Amino acid sequence: MKRVLIGAARLLVSIAICQLAGAVGLAASRDTERYYAKLEKPSIAPPPAVFGPVWTVLYTMMGTAAFLVWRQKKADGAKALKLFGAQLALNAAWTPVFFGLKKPGLALIVIGALLPAIIATIAAFWVVSIPAALLLVPYLLWVGFASVLNFELWRRN
Repeated sequence: MKRVLIGAARLLVSIAICQLAGAVGLAASRDTERYYAKLEKPSIAPPPAVFGPVWTVLYTMMGTAAFLVWRQKKADGAKALKLFGAQLALNAAWTPVFFGLKKPGLALIVIGALLPAIIATIAAFWVVSIPAALLLVPYLLWVGFASVLNFELWRRN
């Protein structure tokens, strides 16, 4: 029973860290909704109400993936989790750069670094836990889409 409780606590911590990364990014960005509403958007831009639920699900999947690697206690797991931390830091940096600083061009550089960091993390997770790696694929796809959207927002504004 103790082992199950420790596992559950670790899972919750992993998810909470990822959710916190998103919350920190938003907290560092004032006037997000008003700024986004003023931007000229391409037709591929989803309604603003989509972003919160999508990121909540993705951060939960990311935290679950990190937990699966953490619980393996393999030598490769430590390296994989360091890569995960690096990509999570880039993820958290994007929102304040795009919305807080109102610098879509600089945000494009951040997301341009984030994409290969996610790919490297998936590759590192694959060695430790294939299910963990697969849990990051929707995140990679969403960030790929977000990169295109970021580029279009920069280009149009």
